[in-house]
Amino acid sequence: MNTADALARLRAARVGRLATVTPEARPHVVPFVFALVERGDEVRAYWAVDRKPKRTDRLRRLRNLEGNPAVEFEVDGYDEDWRDLWWVRASGTGRVVEAPDERLTALEALTAKYPQYGSEPPRGPVVAIDVERISGWEASAGIAGGEP
Repeated sequence: MNTADALARLRAARVGRLATVTPEARPHVVPFVFALVERGDEVRAYWAVDRKPKRTDRLRRLRNLEGNPAVEFEVDGYDEDWRDLWWVRASGTGRVVEAPDERLTALEALTAKYPQYGSEPPRGPVVAIDVERISGWEASAGIAGGEP
């Protein structure tokens, strides 16, 4: 799978799986919704602590980023016909967005993708993932499209 196809699948994905690293150097994986913002060769993914029920706004994934900003997220397509399987993985650095203009950009992108945010905008922190690497695989491409 080439980068353009991988980016198209990331853009279209409704949900992904986000992996951060705990203080004990263990992976912590959660489903999340996100929006991509692309400027030239720069790709950034944004997600926000929204109003869905949570025990706290101080989520484990936020605490993990404070100690280790390394992040990966994955989206995939599953089908009982395994010839149609695919996945895309994005690796980068996560950070809480501090600048008001960047927060606005992120929330606009999230609202454009998820109409639920129009009626219930996220109140919590917004996180940017500065994407450094994208890789993907699809069954229809055979071995040549495999994991790098």
